[in-house]
Amino acid sequence: MADNLVFHGPNAGYVLELYDQFLADPDSLDPETRAFLAVWAPPADILRSEAAASTTATSGVDVERVLGAHAFADALRRHGHLAADTKPIGEQPGGIDRLSPAAHDITEADLSRLPASIVGGGAAQGAANALEATQRLRNIYCGTSGFEFAHVQDRDERTWLRNTIESDAFRQPLSDERKRAVLQRLTAVEGFERFLHQTYLGQKRFSIEGTDILVPMLDEIINAATSGDTEHVVIGMAHRGRLNVLTHVLGKPYRAILAEFEHGDEENEPPSEPDGYSGDVKYHLGWRQTGNGEMHPLPVVMAPNPSHLEFVNPVLEGMTRALQDKRNLPGAPEQNESVALPVVLHGDAAFPGQGVVAETLNLSRLPGYSTGGTIHIIVNNQVGFTTDWQDARSTLYASDLAKGFEIPIVHVNADDPEACLAVARLALAYREQFHRDFLIDLIGYRRWGHNEGDEPSFTQPKMYAEITAHETARAIWAGTLEAQGVIPEGEGERLLSAQLDELQTIRESTYEPDGAATNGLRDGAFNDGTLTAAGEDELRLFNDALHTFPDSFTLNAKLKRQLERRRGALDRDPGIDWAHAESLAFASILAEGVPIRLTGQDSERGTFSQRHLVLHDPETGDDVTILHSIPGSEASFAVFNSPLSETGVLGFEYGYTVAAPDTLVLWEAQFGDFVNSAQVIIDQFIIPGEAKWRQRSALVLLLPHGYEGQGPEHSSARLERFLQMAANNNIRVVNCTSAAQYFHLLRRQAALLHTDPRPLIVMTPKSLLRHPKALSSLSDLAEGGFQEVIDDSSAESRRDEAQRLVLCSGKVHVDLSTSDAFAETREVAVARVEELYPFPHNQLRTIVESYPNLTEVVWLQEEPQNMGVWRFIEPRLRELLGGELPVRYIGRRERASPAEGSNDDHQREQTRIVAAAFAEVRAMELSVSDD
Repeated sequence: MADNLVFHGPNAGYVLELYDQFLADPDSLDPETRAFLAVWAPPADILRSEAAASTTATSGVDVERVLGAHAFADALRRHGHLAADTKPIGEQPGGIDRLSPAAHDITEADLSRLPASIVGGGAAQGAANALEATQRLRNIYCGTSGFEFAHVQDRDERTWLRNTIESDAFRQPLSDERKRAVLQRLTAVEGFERFLHQTYLGQKRFSIEGTDILVPMLDEIINAATSGDTEHVVIGMAHRGRLNVLTHVLGKPYRAILAEFEHGDEENEPPSEPDGYSGDVKYHLGWRQTGNGEMHPLPVVMAPNPSHLEFVNPVLEGMTRALQDKRNLPGAPEQNESVALPVVLHGDAAFPGQGVVAETLNLSRLPGYSTGGTIHIIVNNQVGFTTDWQDARSTLYASDLAKGFEIPIVHVNADDPEACLAVARLALAYREQFHRDFLIDLIGYRRWGHNEGDEPSFTQPKMYAEITAHETARAIWAGTLEAQGVIPEGEGERLLSAQLDELQTIRESTYEPDGAATNGLRDGAFNDGTLTAAGEDELRLFNDALHTFPDSFTLNAKLKRQLERRRGALDRDPGIDWAHAESLAFASILAEGVPIRLTGQDSERGTFSQRHLVLHDPETGDDVTILHSIPGSEASFAVFNSPLSETGVLGFEYGYTVAAPDTLVLWEAQFGDFVNSAQVIIDQFIIPGEAKWRQRSALVLLLPHGYEGQGPEHSSARLERFLQMAANNNIRVVNCTSAAQYFHLLRRQAALLHTDPRPLIVMTPKSLLRHPKALSSLSDLAEGGFQEVIDDSSAESRRDEAQRLVLCSGKVHVDLSTSDAFAETREVAVARVEELYPFPHNQLRTIVESYPNLTEVVWLQEEPQNMGVWRFIEPRLRELLGGELPVRYIGRRERASPAEGSNDDHQREQTRIVAAAFAEVRAMELSVSDD
């Protein structure tokens, strides 16, 4: 066998090169080569260095045994989790044949004759031989924790994980004092759940029981984070265990939660306040611990979350990024990833089952969305509602999705407190070291059904027979401490009894829930007197800055001509297009000290090549963001192209606005039609967030909308859906028609951030971006403000002649005003409703009353009758007119699909609609009546 270690000719040179590489950097080689070179040395006559000369060639080494030993060690590291005792109940995964020496053609006797260096890593340190080293590996990788990190591509990260795990750096034995503290914590957790279960029988609470150790794990993470630069911890989770985490981690008082039980099930309570505050069930609510001598020494926030489980994930990440960004200086925001720590708690069925999880994980390393690593904990009950895991996912583990994002994974038994706390410390250390995500698969069980009124034995009889007979984590830990002599016999039960007595005492003194303890809703008043004009001199200064580039920067030749023309637009009347007005608005907002963040698919350039906020040098590849160099700017500007995602990105931006209320945050859809991919974020967070949770947001949604013959998926931003959800002054919905209107709208939104924040939904144009009818002049920006309704200026001299008032909104107004009939038909006036909600009742009444001889009011739209504005505006117009005038509809008939697929069909419909607007008042047959 010794001859097998001697190489000649080119082979010898190649092996010597590998040997030199091995001496310099062992981890740069594959495991098999590394194992071979660990027991091989070159012949003395060709040694290349003095150090190598002192090493004699190993004789009599069986290379196959060496490689087998190394393969066995590698199998323990890679697949030991399959044999790990990570499940308190149920069977382990299995498939562990590869974890025996025989599977690699070696014996324990072989291992005892080989050096520990073959095994390598921390397990080999101080080991007498490979047998002892592999026994250590088995104890580490096949204990109550199962480790998966071979899928991590970065060698430095893998090496750190291996060495740290095998050194037991984070699994030092707990002191007796710490053991008792863990018992007290588990007692508080179990006692709280048991008290609720006994006292409020059948009421939903979504108990944490079966994964009780989650609370001490969160304690461990938060307390360890305080020793670094962390200033905020942000937690997101679904309803399972939420009440326990709220009270024991965030310090929500027991009496506050008990009062919520005492005063009924909020799910069946009608709204109690006229301003629209509805509240939410207790296991959806958030909380903020200020860090002033409460549970933990730094602020901890739990984001509210609906029953849509994982959809809080991107919201939480956005909140975290907002806390990390410093936005009070010009240029790009300065991010400090250490300032805020995100922790997300997942469900074992939801993590692989809901697509928002993958969308959010994909954000983790993107420049515009990274938060420096999130600690993920799957609260693994081993069942989803009534669905067994085999029916819920196509993978072995609930956590397998994370492998695609190279996230280290540790499966840990929820009944082993020491292992769980060690993993929590490891997760935080990895995050602090590499600023990457880490996932803990906390495997436990669910002691009751999906909720406490559910009977789980109907669907999982064997599982629940085992759970019923299984001791709680507190009882197991108390028994362990009693056996160790850490606590006297019976102490565990005495602690539990004392906890139950304390809760009973608190219950007897519970108080009425006080909604005023949180931020109140607005009073419903709408501030429509906001000043939004900007001085001409200031706008010219901004315009020059927007079109001035570094001397060394080369512009794309075609784009250069466009920008040169735009530079002179202020001297043309009108000459300012939509994107130019937007840039001027942004510049003026930055000069007033308001930070701006704009994201979306292709938002740097703009879907329609209209914006060009980030310019690229075709010679060097360098880029420049023009709004980073605005004179007088006092705040940051950020613009990012988003990934091809609506749900994850929109949720992120919503979270950003919640945590950064001083910032104008805008999200732009590539086409407005695609916003329905994010419907959960809209329906559950943006629209009702303040009504349910008193959580304010001033997020701006820019949704390209308009019928231009591009088919059903490139025409409609589903305006009707936003109007259907508009109530209690919760949002603003705008469909404006000129660059100046958009300019004033953006400035108004920025000005109202502190006094009247609410989401703004904007139907932005496509064909109007450069349309002459949508252009504005410098004076339009420097004077006046946003107009909720714009009257027909051409009708000023013929108000007495007008018999029909056509009201419309958005792009269709341009179709009307550019038709030949517009100038020829004196008995028709056309007015635009620019802001649809809050409904401009007074402004519309004024316009209607200015036409004394009207015989009808018409609402005209290009959307189908069952879409668009009609169903929203019809009852409001009838109320406004008080029956004095009929209200009629002109537009597309009811449709299942929003638009025609054929451009020819589209043109025919547009022509029909425009013609109907100007037809003689008696020619009703040209329109679609609502009668």
